[in-house]
Amino acid sequence: MPTIFQWSSGMKTAFIGLGVMGFPMAGHLKAAGHEVAVYNRSPEKARRWAEKHGGQAFEAIAEAVNGAEVVLLCVGNDDDVRDVVAQALPALAEGAVIVDHTTTSATVAREMAALLAQSGRAFVDAPVSGGQAGAENGQLTIMAGGDQASYDRVLPVIEVYAKAVRRMGEVGAGQLTKMCNQIAIAGVVQGVAEALHFAKRAGLPTDDVLAAISKGSAQSWQMENRWPTMARGEFDFGFAVDWMRKDLGIALEEATRNGAKLESTALIDRFYAEVQAMGGNRWDTSSLVARLEK
Repeated sequence: MPTIFQWSSGMKTAFIGLGVMGFPMAGHLKAAGHEVAVYNRSPEKARRWAEKHGGQAFEAIAEAVNGAEVVLLCVGNDDDVRDVVAQALPALAEGAVIVDHTTTSATVAREMAALLAQSGRAFVDAPVSGGQAGAENGQLTIMAGGDQASYDRVLPVIEVYAKAVRRMGEVGAGQLTKMCNQIAIAGVVQGVAEALHFAKRAGLPTDDVLAAISKGSAQSWQMENRWPTMARGEFDFGFAVDWMRKDLGIALEEATRNGAKLESTALIDRFYAEVQAMGGNRWDTSSLVARLEK
């Protein structure tokens, strides 16, 4: 018989996937007073998390989610989400909600929601923006998709590691909004890369150029936080090129379905492919400048 629970302020949660994002996110949950069980494909990482934060580590997904009111995922891709849900479903508490922080297609989010609804569980797609620093500092932006009741239930949990959380609509809307986020970032990073490259070729002092243009309409987070490191050829600051290409691929695939014209995005995706060919798979996304200066 599945567990039936009453919602409470200190919820019983499970966190699946302890990568550079999930590890600190789960830590914030424990610090906020939630009961946290964790699982990671590499058991030693789960044990390390438990040693640091005092929660429970399990070597099977079904054991980790047993009795949990909210199950949070931060894994790799669509197939990983399908696999985790399949393993979790038999052990899920009645009325439990799965919150997926993975960046996936909207299709898989809707697929998982339909599957869980058959047994009285719910699914909220809740991709995040803010990178590793945002996860570590509890300052992520979360865009969620799901029914209002399920969103309201999980909000006290996910807002623990967020500076902003917004429900975008029904299941899938969170992932579609994350696609907008990645489309916008790709364009901004390419613009900053070209501006920096131009400044160098023009013989301008790049620090002075940054000081001048970052206070006007060209200002952006990418410019203020990545221009100096881009100028020095340093690309070890979070979100990797491999991950960006995965995300842009999801957006481009969705665009073929909805008819959106993502001409610049498709071009920048090819630029990132060139960075990969240079060996920059794990460089951060600001490494677009490297292909201009190779």
